[in-house]
Amino acid sequence: MVLKIGGVALSCLLCAGVAAASETKGSVTNLPLPRFVSMKASEGNVRRGPSLTHRIDWVYTRKGMPLEVTAEYGHWRRVQDRDGLGGWVHYSLLSGVRTVLVEEDMLQLHARADLGSPVTAMLENGVVAELGECTASLCELSAGGFEGWAPKTALWGVDADEVRE
Repeated sequence: MVLKIGGVALSCLLCAGVAAASETKGSVTNLPLPRFVSMKASEGNVRRGPSLTHRIDWVYTRKGMPLEVTAEYGHWRRVQDRDGLGGWVHYSLLSGVRTVLVEEDMLQLHARADLGSPVTAMLENGVVAELGECTASLCELSAGGFEGWAPKTALWGVDADEVRE
């Protein structure tokens, strides 16, 4: 890959980790790739490349927003959001606390990991909830002081086959 910076073409050695989509572990953290994280900060710059010299494409402005890490380079993580948009974010802006984005309007939270159990709350589309335990098809969520279980299919930020205890 070749980058042009100030009119000078440079070989992009730092992008080597980006091209290797088949990697299963991050070259820096040795954590799985891809993996889900969340925004620790209430504001974070998303850059075109893994350094402060790269242009800021946009700014994430939602603390707790779930993001998917797809690559690593030094202190930088390439992330993408639910819409597949993303870029490079400094690792200090990210947290290992797992959150999900509700993708169904008026999503029912159930008292137990059983859709026949009583509904404890309903969440609107776009709500960010903290992720707890997950079974094969349901996850425990916490948002706005409410807790309950919801189907994985209504959430972004958790893999379909992911089980959490």
